[in-house]
Amino acid sequence: MKLSKTNIDGAWLIDPVRYGDERGWFQEWFKKSEVENQIGFSFETVQLNISHSKQGVVRGIHYSIATKGQAKLVTVLSGEIDDYVIDIRPGSPTFGKWERLRLSSNVGNSILLGPNLAHAFQCVSDEATVCYAVSAEFNPEAEKAINPLCPTLNIEWNNNFPILLSPKDATAPNLDEQKAAGVLPRL
Repeated sequence: MKLSKTNIDGAWLIDPVRYGDERGWFQEWFKKSEVENQIGFSFETVQLNISHSKQGVVRGIHYSIATKGQAKLVTVLSGEIDDYVIDIRPGSPTFGKWERLRLSSNVGNSILLGPNLAHAFQCVSDEATVCYAVSAEFNPEAEKAINPLCPTLNIEWNNNFPILLSPKDATAPNLDEQKAAGVLPRL
């Protein structure tokens, strides 16, 4: 596997090496020693989540303010998504910036987000199944959200189809409100 730093410090794109023959293909999805050697911190998976979405669904913008944060390894099991890494760490040189990366089950790529970054994705195929391996268990008190349509972040969602949001995400505060409330993660 090949890890490439993204434009947001603390996030990496993982491109696989697939070995294929007439039966199909094989790839290493995650190799702890190799990944940790390149990223410089220990990524311990403690919870696995799977979501299934139809085209246009936006999930996020979500983040954790737990003491150790919550790192995520995001992989598409079927379909395609536009994955968004959002830097919401006050004091970071890329605070308020975001990066969009296309993840596809046909390619087998993944994104690894370090703790304290925000995450969202939009389903761009007819439907998509996404797996998240996370470094901290779900903690309702520490889980926070920012409205995906936040004017400060001004994220460019794919507008080839209607955007579908959960009520929780649609009514989430914007970045400025979360900053004023003091509920953004540390750098």
